[in-house]
Amino acid sequence: MTLGLVDAAVRAQALAVRGALHPGPYDGAPEDAGTIVLLGPDEPRFWQVFTASSEYGDGGEDPLDRWSKRVIGALATDLDATALFPSDGPPYPPFLQWALNSGRCFASPVGLLVHDEAGLFLSFRGALALPARLDLAAPPARPCDTCAAPCISACPVSALAEGQAYDVPRCQAHVASEEGNDCRQGCLVRRACPVAKDFQRRPEQSSFHMSAFMRHYRP
Repeated sequence: MTLGLVDAAVRAQALAVRGALHPGPYDGAPEDAGTIVLLGPDEPRFWQVFTASSEYGDGGEDPLDRWSKRVIGALATDLDATALFPSDGPPYPPFLQWALNSGRCFASPVGLLVHDEAGLFLSFRGALALPARLDLAAPPARPCDTCAAPCISACPVSALAEGQAYDVPRCQAHVASEEGNDCRQGCLVRRACPVAKDFQRRPEQSSFHMSAFMRHYRP
């Protein structure tokens, strides 16, 4: 088994390896895990595959989480791995720390994680804990080191700004307002990231994610 073979298997399901690490004894991984492989959407084909699924069309709650658990669960069976999900818990798996430890994700100027390929559109649908200790590639350079950082000034209400905590209530209030129409087509901060130019989501995909983000908003 190699990381390349794992990536090929998950890309067949519209997912992609977005990072991998060898967990230590205090990393919150299963005891027998030799390698944790982090999985995210394989854009842009992911949306077409997901919207053709039974989970998307059945009208039930949390269709994306249900799709992820079915697809990644089947991959885990095929690869003799354990499937892990951000929603498992409490206690919840430390996906953010795993991402940083993978060497492919970094803290951006606005606090969001930035990925060497997905930019600020980074997201994880789940992970595979493999018993084997797979060979890992050398980590890439941090993309922000050579970037003009347009993300810093992209938010119209400064809900995401350099050196500040994410102001979720301010963000949601703006998104819900008449002035927030552009944000409802996808977060302007994420869209401003040059690394993410090939990961721009379709309008209907952005609306799907924004609706989930606003589901519990109360003005």
